[in-house]
Amino acid sequence: MPPLLSSPRLGVLLAAGRSARMGTPKQLASLGGQALCRHAAGALAAGGYGALLAVVPPGEVGAAVRAALAGLPFAFAENPAPKRGLASSFRVAATWALAQPRPFAAVTFALADMPLVTPATHAALGQAFAESGAPAVLARYGEGEAAVHAPPHLFRADLLERVAELPDADHGPRALLREYAAGMVTVPRPVAELLDVDTPEALAQARVLFGE
Repeated sequence: MPPLLSSPRLGVLLAAGRSARMGTPKQLASLGGQALCRHAAGALAAGGYGALLAVVPPGEVGAAVRAALAGLPFAFAENPAPKRGLASSFRVAATWALAQPRPFAAVTFALADMPLVTPATHAALGQAFAESGAPAVLARYGEGEAAVHAPPHLFRADLLERVAELPDADHGPRALLREYAAGMVTVPRPVAELLDVDTPEALAQARVLFGE
């Protein structure tokens, strides 16, 4: 089992997306009376992490995301080039984590556009990691052939250098997950949490679920 399992875990909110399919900054879309990104951030804040980081875009949108998370204990790191894809935000977060004076046991990456993920999901990932010391712990939505592995994703600290070197891509570290598939642990979570708000249609669906 690797060292540092007693160290705190870092929870990361990836909130620097370009919102190409939404047409407007989806992080700031109104949902349930608050910005979309605040829902995922709140789940992280209540998920048992020792530290929290939000990766935000530059400029006015980044400033608005920071404002939307006011009152939550997040540090912030700017992704200067979100157009390079989601992997660029993974790199920014991993680089920030590696630069901290106190090491983390693991880092969990959550998406700002998944508002139905709960604190219980984050707690379950942490518990699975504490029990297994696995290189990666993934949320599993559904069962059998229909199961979907999707964020939040937890990576053990010794993989952060690999995450910091990811090539540009519009997805997360798929190749790294394949490489460590044999030792990976998955945590079953309700399918409803899988909702990804990246289109106007998905936002409308989320608003119905939030009673709007």
